[in-house]
Amino acid sequence: MTKIHPNLEAVDPKMNAESVSVYYGDKQAIKDVSIGIPAKYVTAFIGPSGCGKSTFLRALNRMNDTIPSARVEGQIELDGENIYSNSMDVVQLRARVGMVFQKPNPFPKSIYDNIAYGPRIHGIFEQKGDLDGIVENSLKRAGLWEEVKDRLNDPGTALSGGQQQRLCIARAIAVDPEVILMDEPCSALDPIATAKIEELIAELSGRYAIVIVTHSMQQAARVSDRTAFFHLGEIVEYGRTSDIFTNPIEQRTKDYITGRYG
Repeated sequence: MTKIHPNLEAVDPKMNAESVSVYYGDKQAIKDVSIGIPAKYVTAFIGPSGCGKSTFLRALNRMNDTIPSARVEGQIELDGENIYSNSMDVVQLRARVGMVFQKPNPFPKSIYDNIAYGPRIHGIFEQKGDLDGIVENSLKRAGLWEEVKDRLNDPGTALSGGQQQRLCIARAIAVDPEVILMDEPCSALDPIATAKIEELIAELSGRYAIVIVTHSMQQAARVSDRTAFFHLGEIVEYGRTSDIFTNPIEQRTKDYITGRYG
């Protein structure tokens, strides 16, 4: 049973998970998780390796559908609509709930085409001029425009690791999502590139619901408003980030935060 901090202010959730369990074949990876993800906040998922945080994150935009043995039980809603219902268009869902992966994964295309790919597929521009505007705006919001504006036809894979990750964030925001999921987005990056991504998360937080899985407690403390502590497939504790780190309720949370395990 998740302990919710008593002074966590109630906010209407953008996404809401109710009694969610995830199985890979016979193995249960997530056990009965319930949590509301508020709009315009950054929510961090922390916990030891293998505790289910990335598995649960992937359930929020049905990335687990790509794994044949995966099965999701319970309900996950986006604006009150069950994302696992038969009427949900998965392509549309992933435009609304964007994802940034641990390892930067730009398409083997130009910088321009990396950003333009989503808007083209979803038809969210009227003509070439609009597409140019979307590409420029997305790169500006991702803090990358000044670095790449003169080389938009260069391959995205030619950028540095940190630039590639910002390109992937720009690609995610080009389709104007409502939620951005980030699965350890800085774990492959050096400290300078990490600082840039963290600044970017702060800038984007008022516009999107952002969920970040991180193995770094320092990062969670720096970037997030709310934190959920996962352990053995369950959310042990959920509250304001400052409360989780300075005044945890559960002994397991205390032990993890003070470095006794994990």
